[in-house]
Amino acid sequence: DSLDWKDYGVSSILTTVLEHKHLGNGSIILCHNGAKYTAEALEQLITGLKEKGYTLVTMSELIYKDNYEMDVEGRQHQNGKDSQSAEPDSSANTSQAG
Repeated sequence: DSLDWKDYGVSSILTTVLEHKHLGNGSIILCHNGAKYTAEALEQLITGLKEKGYTLVTMSELIYKDNYEMDVEGRQHQNGKDSQSAEPDSSANTSQAG
């Protein structure tokens, strides 16, 4: 959760997301369309994620539909693949904003 709904400002949204200890491959970043600063923060958020090496994808590209298990952080792992990889394909880093 970006905590954008708390209306603390753009800087708070960026820090909350980009420095989150659980940000990683397969992360889904929750932003709220009615929050005061979300639209203003979005371009910087996307740039920051890309600078960290993440690729933004659609939910349908991110989520396995079958043959997977979930870890304790809610990340999917395809059965029979490396348990450290959370991507549905072989791309390096995957994240979702929205």
